[in-house]
Amino acid sequence: LSYGGSATERIRWLSARRAPIRLANPNTHRSFEVPPMNRDLLINAIADALAAIGIEPDGAIELERPAQRDHGDWSTNIALATAKGAARNPRELAADLVESLEAASLDGVAKVELAGPGFVNFYLENASIHDIVRHVVDAGDSFGSADIGGGLRVNVEFVSANPTGPLHAGHARGACFGDTVARLLSHIGYEVTREFYINDRGVQMQTFADSLAARKAGQEPPEGGYRGQYIVDWAAAMPDDADPFEWGYARALDDQRSVLASLGIVFDRWFSERSMIETGAIEAALSALAERGVTYEADGARWLASTRFGDDKDRVLVRSNGEYTYLAPDIAYHRDKFSRADRLINVLGADHHGYVVRMKAAMEALGEDPAHLDMPITQLVKLMRDGEEVKISKREGDLIELAEIVEEIGVDATRFTYLLQSVSSPQTFDLALASSRAMDNPVYYVQMAHARMAGIVRNATEVGTERLPLADVDLSPLVHERELEVMRQLATFDEIVVLAASEHLPHRVTTWLREFAAAVHGFYHDCYVVGEGIEPELTQARLWLVEASTIGLRVGLGLLGVSAPEEMR
Repeated sequence: LSYGGSATERIRWLSARRAPIRLANPNTHRSFEVPPMNRDLLINAIADALAAIGIEPDGAIELERPAQRDHGDWSTNIALATAKGAARNPRELAADLVESLEAASLDGVAKVELAGPGFVNFYLENASIHDIVRHVVDAGDSFGSADIGGGLRVNVEFVSANPTGPLHAGHARGACFGDTVARLLSHIGYEVTREFYINDRGVQMQTFADSLAARKAGQEPPEGGYRGQYIVDWAAAMPDDADPFEWGYARALDDQRSVLASLGIVFDRWFSERSMIETGAIEAALSALAERGVTYEADGARWLASTRFGDDKDRVLVRSNGEYTYLAPDIAYHRDKFSRADRLINVLGADHHGYVVRMKAAMEALGEDPAHLDMPITQLVKLMRDGEEVKISKREGDLIELAEIVEEIGVDATRFTYLLQSVSSPQTFDLALASSRAMDNPVYYVQMAHARMAGIVRNATEVGTERLPLADVDLSPLVHERELEVMRQLATFDEIVVLAASEHLPHRVTTWLREFAAAVHGFYHDCYVVGEGIEPELTQARLWLVEASTIGLRVGLGLLGVSAPEEMR
């Protein structure tokens, strides 16, 4: 696992992918398997076929979906990858592999074909492709779920802004990312805690309080103070006898909680940095480090010997004046989190690259496995409005509040847009596009696909067409290429969810939704479900394909925290 699974856990995860993943459907209280078109069954078949011709694979057997549909449903380059080590011609080896696979008469595979310099392409039988409809319907809202996590506890910490003002648009990327990673991990069996670290200790808090007090008195904030309009507004609302520090602190936290809740983000735990002073957690962590012999005194300060653990230099923990550096409470905080979780995920901002190495070194110094701490870094977002970039600075006052973004474009567009691409790359956020009701707006495009499926069901009901039980419906009429493409896309969802969750790549779900929506729109335009000239058997089969499509869209959007409307107004 990318966030530090042990070798055993990695094997467990890979093993789960190499065999049919058994999933639990809470609605029926029974289990079911990913259908035969699962890639891992083909991988096992390829391994057996290679063994039959006396070839040991040189590395893992990879299966990919060909870019061109006429190249089949799956393709492997294992002959090309293995030929050199086997001292064989790649195409000849691939031909032998095809012959071995054909002799095995693979269930659900219509044809195995040699292509190019040594590729092997698989073409699935339509009946095998149809199985995905039954799988999806059986799974319902558990579609894509798995027990890969096995209840392992994962703490996901994200946002963690200073309580010195409202959250701004720059915070939203980490917020949407962190919450979606938590949703994905929960979906594949991890026990997830969402945590917000309140940076309520330090100079910035007093600066914030002094800025409020100055505005309340009708004065300019002090040098280096906070100058946003929200300071003026909050100061006007602050009672005359209020303590600016405590009142401002509470107001900032309430504001942050409120806007996050409006995005569907609710934290299980809000952890105060100040609380560690009261509980003695920082001193306890420093004592634990000293007992392990990884701290020393020099120049009147206390140091962590972090170079022993891969850092580029040792780090000061306590300055010569007795004050803690930022690192001391951070180590204590992570020590506390490890006492409550098996794995930690910290979602960091773009300016924290150096922090990763030193914190991993600190955890190793404490005796923790640094591989159990993962710290994805979110790159900056360029917010565009009316063709111009909007700058974000809480102190200087040029601030676009996250609440403004949500109010302007809505919760769904906010979440979906921030999740369009990997957080490891910079993003340009076009507010006009995100708020538009047009098919080039990605979230509108996907939600419209769901609404169209819901519209088909309404239309069927209005004309008196009753959908029969799936067990009584023959799906063999589903042979139109648009229908097959919808089913092929649905068949990839399980593996997409596992990848997105385990590698912390929620944008892979967003990408899948956009591609799946394209297939659904194509089906909607070219395959009438109810009406004159449509045989009843085909209507019944298509109604269940509509149901499976609806589930796929609804579950995928739900994992992103986005709604699946039945109508688009």
